[in-house]
Amino acid sequence: MSLACDISFKEKANIFSFEYLKCLLFINNLESDDYLFTKKLYSKLITTSHILEDFLDFHGAKKNKEWVFYRELSASVRHLSLACYSQRHLLNRFKFYRIENGHQDMFKLEALDTLRIIQDSLKLAVPVILDEAKRLDITIPETGYDLGYFPGITSSQHLDHNIDDSNAKDNQKENLTRIASEFLEVIKDFDQFSFYERYDLKKINQLVPEKINEVIIRSYEMRIHNIQSSFDSYVVNSESAAENIILDELRSHFSVVFHILQVMGRLLHFYERHLYDVGFKDVYKNVSVALSELIDRDLLLDRAVNFCLFYAAKFLSSGKEVAFRIINENMERSTIHVGIPKDRGFHSRPSLLVAKIVQHYGGEVKLQVGEDFFDASSVLDIQWAGGKIKKEEIEIVAFTGDSRALNDLVILAGVNYGEDHMGKGIPLPKELSYLS
Repeated sequence: MSLACDISFKEKANIFSFEYLKCLLFINNLESDDYLFTKKLYSKLITTSHILEDFLDFHGAKKNKEWVFYRELSASVRHLSLACYSQRHLLNRFKFYRIENGHQDMFKLEALDTLRIIQDSLKLAVPVILDEAKRLDITIPETGYDLGYFPGITSSQHLDHNIDDSNAKDNQKENLTRIASEFLEVIKDFDQFSFYERYDLKKINQLVPEKINEVIIRSYEMRIHNIQSSFDSYVVNSESAAENIILDELRSHFSVVFHILQVMGRLLHFYERHLYDVGFKDVYKNVSVALSELIDRDLLLDRAVNFCLFYAAKFLSSGKEVAFRIINENMERSTIHVGIPKDRGFHSRPSLLVAKIVQHYGGEVKLQVGEDFFDASSVLDIQWAGGKIKKEEIEIVAFTGDSRALNDLVILAGVNYGEDHMGKGIPLPKELSYLS
């Protein structure tokens, strides 16, 4: 079977450009600046620009000075459209999310503003792409699509919610505890990117791409997506309305952060791949400069950081309380009795290791000394308990709470809380490798 085709490159360039250019003609002929692109239009832009880009790449357009700019423009349309699609989806769905953190109204205003900024960047590219197609002697369609071809996704009707399935309670609890714990790990890791006052352009350029870039953001996007997929696969809303609310709150935080990171990832990809100066010269440099003159890279960077990064951190932070509540309502509880650290008691190092184990799982654990209870996730609380232990010459204490954390505390106690008799640290068992 032959993969060759008698149709010439130029003829195929016309075929693979046709629907793409028809979309661009539709945008170019819009009379109102207030028209907000629909998800169907973004989807059409994504698919047509993608197949055109693949076709051009297959034929070496990236290394051809006549075609490279047309190829770069198709890539620009694809990535900007992908960012817009996720942003439009987020705006469409936001009213259904159960999120209470005091930023909803401001977020919706900024989200709409951001969508318009990215959409305007697309619109600015349209006449340039049409001119480039003419220069390459590509046939321009006679007309664009009709307005009715791109309806919005929302309607006045909504289907009845008439399925009420529930998982076996034990499996539900186990899955929820695991998923909420994984979410807390993401929240803890992402906290390094939190900020409270918007960055100026100088600071943004110091951060991107040195400390914040597409690879980093995509890694968090994938982690959130995996957590959300696990939730959708293994957790079904229960018949209890009260339980449904807390589950909806948890998933809402997954969803809003996931879509924000999708937008940010696309904007950073476009910036790093097509606008950022990595030292090219001649043709590639000229193409990058032409794109930068066409599309305001500073404006897109500002939205990537001061909108996407800012609100991703905000919604992750507000999701922490929901995740803790989920864990404490669904975790398996037990009690263990273990010895105290020999010779030196609960001083800084053993107290820190105990607290880190409890924090790692996210469930509540109490340290019981006599009739008193202390928060085992707090180094300070454990050290206060240590004072009572020393004063009353207590040798055995009880930990009560999250069984997962208690299992690891048994292992930690078995190696004298990671210390030798001189108080020096010793290697921890592999089960506790996350503490290092």
